[in-house]
Amino acid sequence: MSDRPTPVPEAPVPSSAPTDGLSTAASSTGDLPRGELRRTLRRAADLAADYLEGGVAEYPVLPPVSPGEVRAALAAEPPAEGEPMEAVFEDYRRLLEPNVTHWNHPGFFAYFSITGSAPGVAAETLAAALNVNQMLWRTGPAAVELEELTCDWVRRMVGLPEGFHGHVNDTASSGILVALAAARHELRGLPGADVRRRGLAGRGDLPELVLYCSDQAHSSVDKAALVLGLGTDNVRRVASDDAFRLDVDALAAALAADRAAGRLPLAVVATAGTTSTTSVDPLHAVADLCERQDVWLHVDAAYAGSAAVCPEVRQLLAGWERADSLILNPHKWLFVPIDCSLLYVRDLAGLKAAFSLVPDYLTTDEAEVTNPMDLGHQLGRRFRSLKLWMVIRAFGVEGIRRRIRAHCAWARRLAERIDAHPRLVLAAPAPFSTVCFRPRDGGDEASKALLAAINADGRFFLSHTVLGGRHTLRVALGNLRTTEEHVDALWQLIAGLVDQETR
Repeated sequence: MSDRPTPVPEAPVPSSAPTDGLSTAASSTGDLPRGELRRTLRRAADLAADYLEGGVAEYPVLPPVSPGEVRAALAAEPPAEGEPMEAVFEDYRRLLEPNVTHWNHPGFFAYFSITGSAPGVAAETLAAALNVNQMLWRTGPAAVELEELTCDWVRRMVGLPEGFHGHVNDTASSGILVALAAARHELRGLPGADVRRRGLAGRGDLPELVLYCSDQAHSSVDKAALVLGLGTDNVRRVASDDAFRLDVDALAAALAADRAAGRLPLAVVATAGTTSTTSVDPLHAVADLCERQDVWLHVDAAYAGSAAVCPEVRQLLAGWERADSLILNPHKWLFVPIDCSLLYVRDLAGLKAAFSLVPDYLTTDEAEVTNPMDLGHQLGRRFRSLKLWMVIRAFGVEGIRRRIRAHCAWARRLAERIDAHPRLVLAAPAPFSTVCFRPRDGGDEASKALLAAINADGRFFLSHTVLGGRHTLRVALGNLRTTEEHVDALWQLIAGLVDQETR
């Protein structure tokens, strides 16, 4: 493997641990021997701490490797007998850790920043040790009840009213699939369709079912249409306005046109914090329209929903409390390691009616309990709420607010600098912690060249989008390891590159 990044220095073995390494392979019929188990977990903890305390910042955000290079350096065949764990850790340090894209890097500003915080990493370790499958209350009483508690904590933290019931999925893509399946089960405007039992295929008594969202909505809407049997032709991507928000008049026209053509609107997906620009659709106006037309309203607040922890930001999401279902992702901006996404629904009984299916071997006799397998298509469910609970406990609500406010303040300052620069254009409003911009001159080629130069520096990683047909750079702040100094350094790099191009 050529030009491989140099790994950070080997972490010292803690003085309390044996000094002869992890030399014993797994026993022939069980787990690692007791002493080695402890040494293995301590070694993993040391590796994680070294990485998070500063090792990650020593790497370029994007590893300088070519496709296939990592695989070629790994053993092609599995070992016939167990190997010492120290050898496994050595390959991890030498081949894997340096060659991932470092999402925990303080200069990771691409997509939406996520943080594997220390409390969350610790919780992931404990959750893996417990190895709970919380498909039923019986299979994980504490896990099920903690999930209900933490979802209610977050509901209160972001100011959502009582009546919303939350549960944890892996990602927002899963959550929207579940929410829209519940909408399909209820099928407002066509009672008695019984899609759960009879399905959609080959039925002459069902019209085409249609989903609506803005042209800025996440691709998970289309993916849900694929899985639910609606087809992407029945996703109406409605025009957005100059601020990249859903045009409600255009939405009303699309609903009317489909009804006139004999189609049935299934649901509207409004976005509170779009992926490209973090714009917020006019939620009250959309909710008014959905109420008048008796259409399910789902709100995708996967990114921006976490910012509602700050009361002064909450007004930007006004109207989201009127949704039938909504999503926010603690793994985006509540500092919880990926994956952890919360789906809230108003009608918990309706959600259960859409999904509950209990084979004989999963019947139980507990009354008044939640069996998470009834809340979606998954049977097996990891103990994801443990990391959310630990992060909230460790940072506290005020601590989370301080961090989110700092990210928003740094983004505003960066946006002001960009807006004031004669050779740059601020491409969209920056209501939260994401800034979109491009060079004023030179078109898409200049924008692409600037992005490539920033990423080639190694200290930062930015991603792009297309706004108004123009290639646009995005800076998404939100990682706990990012400081204002990192944002200042990014600005100095951007300004220097732009000025250099014009000399």
